[in-house]
Amino acid sequence: MEKYITLTRTIDAPVARVWQAWVDKHQLQQWWAPNGFTNPVCEVDAKVGGELHIVMQAGDGMGPMSGMKAPMKGVFTEVIEYKKLVFTNVALDESDNHLLEGVTTVTFEEMGDQTKLTVHTGAAGTAPGVEQMLGGMEQGWNEQLDKLSASFGR
Repeated sequence: MEKYITLTRTIDAPVARVWQAWVDKHQLQQWWAPNGFTNPVCEVDAKVGGELHIVMQAGDGMGPMSGMKAPMKGVFTEVIEYKKLVFTNVALDESDNHLLEGVTTVTFEEMGDQTKLTVHTGAAGTAPGVEQMLGGMEQGWNEQLDKLSASFGR
């Protein structure tokens, strides 16, 4: 099973600041993940061949999901500063088995003091539970991009 989505946001911040939010692990850690999740592990090395490793964890109040961990990793395959990031994305179980695999492309377009951000991402997999994971992909990405936009405080 596979799914692909494209999401666009106009963010009220210059390209350089939005770019930093993607390549600085401390900033990325603040917004990456859907609502109710934190990122106890967030490593990013935004260069070709550099790795991305994030572990999202459901917080208290998330019912049966409370404390659940959702690790992911990837490798950057294209990095054009202030313009484009392309990385593989692999959703893992807690034993590092691959559940979903895909590619994410993020483009940054300067629009005066704003940035047009476009995320095209997809994933495919055959592991048990993949349908549910893919079913929540668009909502999860929308929630984390909303958190990214809100992090600029305007």
